Amino acid sequence: MMTKTHAHSRYLTLGMILVAANMRLPITMMPGLISSLKHTLGLPSSMAGLLTTIPLLTFAVMSPLIAYWGRRFGNEWTIYGLLVILAIGSYLRLLPAIGLLLFGTLLVGIGVDGGNVLIPAIIKDNFPTKIGIATSEYTVSMLLVGAIGTGVSGVLAAHWSLPIVMAVLSVLSVINLIVWVPNLAYNHREGQPVHQDKTTENTVNVWHLPVAWLVTAFFGLQALVYYSMLTWLPTILVAHGFTAIAAGNLVTVMQLGGLPLAFLVPITAEKRYGVPVMVATVGIGFIGGIAGILLPGLSLGVATFLCLILGFGSGAAFNLAVVFFTQKTNNGFDTAALSGMAQSAGYLLAAVGPVLFGWLGSHLGWTLVICLAVILSVLLTLTGVIINRHDSIYE
Repeated sequence: MMTKTHAHSRYLTLGMILVAANMRLPITMMPGLISSLKHTLGLPSSMAGLLTTIPLLTFAVMSPLIAYWGRRFGNEWTIYGLLVILAIGSYLRLLPAIGLLLFGTLLVGIGVDGGNVLIPAIIKDNFPTKIGIATSEYTVSMLLVGAIGTGVSGVLAAHWSLPIVMAVLSVLSVINLIVWVPNLAYNHREGQPVHQDKTTENTVNVWHLPVAWLVTAFFGLQALVYYSMLTWLPTILVAHGFTAIAAGNLVTVMQLGGLPLAFLVPITAEKRYGVPVMVATVGIGFIGGIAGILLPGLSLGVATFLCLILGFGSGAAFNLAVVFFTQKTNNGFDTAALSGMAQSAGYLLAAVGPVLFGWLGSHLGWTLVICLAVILSVLLTLTGVIINRHDSIYE
């Protein structure tokens, strides 16, 4: 395994934290602004969902390409180029036109995906002996800023005009551009001499490796279940007798429940029994949290507990997938390739899942949707168990 560190800027950690923040904020701030967008731009309700779906589809299409660009041009320069696209897309959305709003969202999706794919590779290359800590910093920043963004955008929109709110929240993308500049001097391309063992310089085609497909299945299944539940859990809870406000608050509990795992999973995964414990957390959280919704006479207290452990499961699953990208590869380029492969399939499923679950729920009932989500959660857990039996994707 790779143990030597690439030379890197002293600002790399700060730059990574800002990239992580920019991976969620430009997307999660939009739901809180939908009412303002409808009023200001006349955005139809039928098109509002595109503000979330477009980035997910973009991730599916762009992830393998970004992994290739990282090999070809270097991870540091590729991330910077995509940060430029992100900033342009963010500020295009300020212009009062629905077409520019959607095009800007497309550019935002492309820009955000640079961090999705390449930050795990940056961590692998530059912090090989501190992967757990570096991954925790990255995932905690991403999830925390993402969660805050949804609430803050709505509050600001109540006091400021829509363009001002979007401009203020998009400033982070410009700051990121400035902070990332020192890292460009330490750009690493495939085949370039680096401070590591020669045996780790060789890269492989991850698409030909069975264990890489298992990691892809793990990422895809967790994304499918999480985004589907995030979309339809409020509707399911309302069907069980909860008010819309209570249902919304319960989903917020689910999202916040994943935050502690962003810190715990990368560090715990380095311990001897860390990965099995986290796989068990995924199983208990997803399977128990979702199946429990079928309990008769579901009370608010029980529902809160179920959403909390569901949040634990989803947080453990996403962060464990990121750990697999670095833990099961020998060098940064293979990490990026595995990350791109897994996220391409994963976000495609994430985009399709809510539509499929919605159709099944409206035509065949939400009990079937819950049962299907439980089955997929069982498959997710079993996939994690199998991955843990392999030291790397090269086996």
